[in-house]
Amino acid sequence: MVTSSRIPSLQSHPPTPSLESHNHVYTLRSPQIASERLSNFARHLSPTATPSADIGLIGLAVMGQNLILNFNDHGFVVCAYNRTISKVDHFLENEAKGTRVIGAHSVQELCAKLKRPRKVMLLVKAGSAVDDFIEKLIPHLEKGDIIIDGGNSHFPDTIRRTKNLEEKGFLFVGAGVSGGEEGARYGPSIMPGGSPAAWEHIKPIFQAAAARVDGEPCCDWVGETGSGHYVKMVHNGIEYGDMQLISETYHIMKSGLNLSHKEMAEVFEAWNQGDLNSYLIEITRDILRFKDEHGQPLVERIRDTAGQKGTGKWTAIDALDRGIPVTLVGEAVFSRCLSALKDERVRASKILHGPTTKFTGDKKSFLNQLGQALYAAKIVSYAQGFMLMRQAAKDNEWHLNYGGIALMWRGGCIIRSVFLGRIKEAYHNNPKLENLLFDPFFTEAIAKVQDSWRAVIANAILMGIPTPTLSTALNFYDGFRHEMLPANLLQAQRDYFGAHTYELLDKPGTWLHTNWTGRGGNVHSSTYQA
Repeated sequence: MVTSSRIPSLQSHPPTPSLESHNHVYTLRSPQIASERLSNFARHLSPTATPSADIGLIGLAVMGQNLILNFNDHGFVVCAYNRTISKVDHFLENEAKGTRVIGAHSVQELCAKLKRPRKVMLLVKAGSAVDDFIEKLIPHLEKGDIIIDGGNSHFPDTIRRTKNLEEKGFLFVGAGVSGGEEGARYGPSIMPGGSPAAWEHIKPIFQAAAARVDGEPCCDWVGETGSGHYVKMVHNGIEYGDMQLISETYHIMKSGLNLSHKEMAEVFEAWNQGDLNSYLIEITRDILRFKDEHGQPLVERIRDTAGQKGTGKWTAIDALDRGIPVTLVGEAVFSRCLSALKDERVRASKILHGPTTKFTGDKKSFLNQLGQALYAAKIVSYAQGFMLMRQAAKDNEWHLNYGGIALMWRGGCIIRSVFLGRIKEAYHNNPKLENLLFDPFFTEAIAKVQDSWRAVIANAILMGIPTPTLSTALNFYDGFRHEMLPANLLQAQRDYFGAHTYELLDKPGTWLHTNWTGRGGNVHSSTYQA
């Protein structure tokens, strides 16, 4: 709790760049800007007796600055702070000039300027930086105050922080924020989860700043502990999948059908008018149309090595840990890893041989099939993502609103699309829906397009064009719809060489071992799931 004066001393805080100090007598360098800089200086050194800021935000990188301006646009007073103090002054004198945004030169000053319960949002690098700021904040907060982590933190860290801070009497929220810098400025998708008691205090701010679709904010309470960051992680994993799926259709158009960039852009333009309408389809169209200074497609000059920040990998690893076959995200991550082997691929291209088959069919008809294949694979990708969230909710005792999550993703975020409205409807019609593929709309949608999906993959294989995510989506679909899989043989093999036991179809739950060779014993290995 802050017990000292809320008015910082001149000795505690260096003067802003606007003023020169001579034995603590401050003189203005330029009469022309005297009024403006004196006003800015006063914003730091003369806070009102009553705390005036609705929320504090730490971290003035692009996302932080834009979110502050977004909050300001909706009538909330924000106090900005950054570890590098000069960034606070620069922000107030430039991007935040003319707004109600105020600044702080220390964590103590930041907390002193906040209305109770204090709400402090961190937009800093995930990891130790978040823990460091939490430790700096705690001495200046009171019980019931709220710390919000708006970065891309790994959900186990958020679970830990929520529990630790609640034990000390504070509230903690892990809020996934999606939409990039433009979304942060004009309306992101926000996915908050953590201490439920915090929601009533941050709800007006977050829902005002969030994107809106059909009048509804793309922000709602997700659930307990680390659920907000978990849902954001799955969102990012699905984003990896969507991007890879689109890239594969581009590869087929370019290398298989020999379409020009103008023709490809027109295809994506047409797709964006129908079921595939989405932000990623829209920007793909724009990228294909973009020309460099020589009038050539810029995309073809970009080195074909994709980077990644880890959230897709986190999703794939978590799916493996939970035993949920989120195969599409896994393939999307591995595709980025393969792209990074650029030098080896260049050498391989001169050594390894592929097919010589060329496409000879009707391009217009095939492009229609390609769009249908993309749509079908997209359905599978989201079905897998919701399967994973369902299992995580069970494991962590979270109460997730799946229809609400789909609504949060409909606007503001990178995977926003018309398609998500169908998912929202599916969970609205049946909140206990076991699998998205069991919803009548999606069951029928895939049934209608599966022939096209298979034709696209068959042609791509014959032409030697890789389709890791389009193909794995179909493999999942075919595996999921089979009552019997060859895992019976696999389990028999495990029992043959390792005495790992097996169950009989008519005796589930009873584990048996067979001496397959007559030379083995009757002792079997223990049965467990790794």
